[in-house]
Amino acid sequence: MFLVTGGAGFIGSNIVASLNEAGRTDVVVNDVLGDEGKWRNLAKRQIADFVPPADLAKWLDARKLEAVIHMGAISDTTASDGDLVMENNFRLSLRLLDWCTATQTPFIYASSAATYGDGHEGFGDSWSLPELRKLKPMNLYGWSKHLFDLALVDRYVKKQNLPPQWAGLKFFNVYGPNEYHKGHMASVLSKVFGGAKGGAPVKLFKSHRDGIGDGEQRRDFIYVDDVVAVIRWLIDTPSVNGIFNVGTGKAESFRDMIAAMFKTMGRAPNIEYVDMPEAIRGQYQYFTQSSVETLRKAGFNAGSTPLEKAVGQYVTGYLDQADRYR
Repeated sequence: MFLVTGGAGFIGSNIVASLNEAGRTDVVVNDVLGDEGKWRNLAKRQIADFVPPADLAKWLDARKLEAVIHMGAISDTTASDGDLVMENNFRLSLRLLDWCTATQTPFIYASSAATYGDGHEGFGDSWSLPELRKLKPMNLYGWSKHLFDLALVDRYVKKQNLPPQWAGLKFFNVYGPNEYHKGHMASVLSKVFGGAKGGAPVKLFKSHRDGIGDGEQRRDFIYVDDVVAVIRWLIDTPSVNGIFNVGTGKAESFRDMIAAMFKTMGRAPNIEYVDMPEAIRGQYQYFTQSSVETLRKAGFNAGSTPLEKAVGQYVTGYLDQADRYR
């Protein structure tokens, strides 16, 4: 039996789908459904139980699980309630780590590329304490994830007890089906497709940095299927421990992504460039690109889906369907 925290969310629900597709129905979801339609992310799935956060500690008592896949978090990079974020992102993670240690249960959890801050220290995923301590997250969400990475690695360095497998995953810019409830945190592709299909131009930010063209701000975009493939590989490879970047290792521009969308639709790109709000110009990231060497050295060699192909799959298989859910 698997426990997937955040299992009704974006990445979590895709993990549940993948486990179901592999014939596993002994999957328990821990999440809050709320009123944003998150239940639709699980509408095609079969699960063994659904556990609200308030009931999780009692539910875990005396359980035996194959793995805890901890995706649950407040992931909004604009979140400002420090106490709420720390309780959900840091303290809950510590409690789950303690439970997995006590029961010797594999523990796979979501860290974040937000731990890298403005990228000044690069995007290499060395998880030594000296390297981790160099990072300076720019927002509360990234800081909460960074604190947990530090706490776990500190235990490792001090040779304290840990689960038989532990793996933290620093997700870069993930996109794909079941992200629709995320509002302003959803991918640009998800947010603009409906308008573009109706004939409206896609609005992208102008560049306010010399040498970088409008719409040429670049991200490491990774399709959610590729993220799930990493998690499934970790489940099947229990000897692997560490903190890993999960990206493609290739930065591509927002214009590249939107051009791929229009190509899939059989149309010429219809893009309008607008001024970036002054309030965010000073902290806007123009480039993120993961180093994936640590994951490769650990033995994961599946690669990732090229941007144009992944965008095509997302548009034709989900965004342009009456039922957009996986």
